[in-house]
Amino acid sequence: MHQLWAAVRQPFTLDLRALALLRIGTAAIILLDLAIRSTDLEAHYANMGVLPLTAMLDHTWTPYQFSLHATSGLWQVQAVLFGVAALVAGALLLGYHTRLATLASWVLLVSLQNRNPMIGQGGDDLLRMLLFWGFFLPWGRVWSWDARQAPPPARYDYASAATVAYIVQLALLYWCTALLKSGAEWTQEGTALYYAFSLDQLLLPFGRLLYPHPDLLRFLTFATWYTELLLPIALFIPVGVRWWRLLVVFVLFGFHIGISLTLFVGIFFLINMVSVLGLLPPMVFDWLTPRLAPHAERARHWRTRLPRWQSPWQLRLERTRPAAPGHRELWRAVRDALVVSVLFYVCWWNLDDVGRKPGRWMSDSTRWFGYLFRIDQHWGMFAPTVFKDDGWYVLEGTTKTGQVLDLNRGGAPISYTKPASVVSLFKNDRWRKYSENYLFVNNNWMRPYYCNYLLRIWHENPKHPPLRHLSIVYMKEVSQPNYQVPPATREVLCDCEPPAPLAPSP
Repeated sequence: MHQLWAAVRQPFTLDLRALALLRIGTAAIILLDLAIRSTDLEAHYANMGVLPLTAMLDHTWTPYQFSLHATSGLWQVQAVLFGVAALVAGALLLGYHTRLATLASWVLLVSLQNRNPMIGQGGDDLLRMLLFWGFFLPWGRVWSWDARQAPPPARYDYASAATVAYIVQLALLYWCTALLKSGAEWTQEGTALYYAFSLDQLLLPFGRLLYPHPDLLRFLTFATWYTELLLPIALFIPVGVRWWRLLVVFVLFGFHIGISLTLFVGIFFLINMVSVLGLLPPMVFDWLTPRLAPHAERARHWRTRLPRWQSPWQLRLERTRPAAPGHRELWRAVRDALVVSVLFYVCWWNLDDVGRKPGRWMSDSTRWFGYLFRIDQHWGMFAPTVFKDDGWYVLEGTTKTGQVLDLNRGGAPISYTKPASVVSLFKNDRWRKYSENYLFVNNNWMRPYYCNYLLRIWHENPKHPPLRHLSIVYMKEVSQPNYQVPPATREVLCDCEPPAPLAPSP
């Protein structure tokens, strides 16, 4: 019986050093995400931007969502919250009050993502879940400020309900991604990557090199689909665990680096690469330790010279912490029961998501928990088929003298020809995602806010000629098979005019 339990437990046993690396990588990604988002504080998070609070509440929220960032429409308040989030993420990076920093980072990340769902992508779901499960993981046990005075653990292997949840979450990500890709272009024709590389708003230079080779794209399409479907099985094989883990990490690193070189996906690939760091087996760290020992010794010497300061909160926590083993065992049982319950809910959610009839397995009345704690997730990248509507934006501004300018090209004379690089029109992937959502008919409520925002920031520059009219035009190209390129059609998505000046008071 003992041997059977050891075999069952083995696939869910993680190395504490790998968990520490997962913590550091997750915190670094949060800081990077904040840095990128901070360049659009007013545009994406303030009332003067593209999504005022009233529009957010009317169109994007469920009754169960919350956001600290929705307490004010001023960009200055957003800047303060961004600064707090960066400080908390820095604490998580260092492992300072790790569990509290994890909780605070999760709350602030959920709050930030809830403030503007129209710029979100699949990597945001994964980043949320890494923090959520990380709260229950001992990822501050080593390589952290909290552990600087503690002796090294007797064993680095660790297994619990939280490690099961972490591994199952990774498997669900790739399984659901594959199962949602149910279209024939993924499963039968092998043309999905051809259509993905036909999207000029996503295509990067390396993808452009691959695009003219249909046989290679067909092979890569099937390789992608089968990798997502079959590779997660390796996480549950109870023999040769360390080698299977290395295979999974190696393949997924190569997989996501390939995506980042061919398609414009922002930090999506980095989030996915960081997410598998917790899988690294002990042999990796056993190999690295003697090579990094001199540097670690210098760092340890520096740390021991620092005073060990404890906050009143920490001292009070230590005084009230139950010392009795029975209390610790009770707390561990409650924690594991909570993790198992949430994991069951997450599996239930994903089962319903990949079902042919969404809502068959999970009713709307049971979704409140997922929306409240933001453990809702959807892994449908290019699913069930690849989006075919491609094109580029022309921001057609008419001056008071009748001159027509393209605001998307810095006010150059209007031109409807395709840019040499459509991707370069987007400041970052958040704007690309916003422009993608902007196209959908059911999101037509977004259009006036963006149009008026563009007019306002144009007129804030005194060097710009005043506009009397602005049209947001989409030059639409529908991707065709066999490298056919149809002529682009001009679609006007929105028209707006600057507000009339107020009449002088008598």
